Amino acid sequence: MIKGSCMCGAVKFEISSELQEPDACHCSQCRKQSGHFFASADVSRDNIAIQGSEKVTWYHSSEKVRRGFCGVCGSSLFWDPTQRDWIAVAMGAIDTPTEVHLAKHIFVADKGDYYEITDGLPQNVQ
Repeated sequence: MIKGSCMCGAVKFEISSELQEPDACHCSQCRKQSGHFFASADVSRDNIAIQGSEKVTWYHSSEKVRRGFCGVCGSSLFWDPTQRDWIAVAMGAIDTPTEVHLAKHIFVADKGDYYEITDGLPQNVQ
């Protein structure tokens, strides 16, 4: 069981499946949401249980996507494409060992100019 939470503990989650390899999104929305870039792993909705879901504040960043934050402490937790059967979980919110490694970088054309990506992983423009 993979467990995670926000900084204050008002929102907790458990993932009952192995994690897929995460990606790092460098788009301007993810950078603003996280303060840098947003690393997340996709999880089937059937495999995640969220405790304190009433404390999650959802921001609809587009017609098809909403972003979930703890309404108490502001921690970035979820990227939710509402028409899909999965939700992306912020890697930084996971408390237990993940046993996965970053797979790729996406939307690198939008990355901040204050850092370079030098880890040798695939970099997708979009």
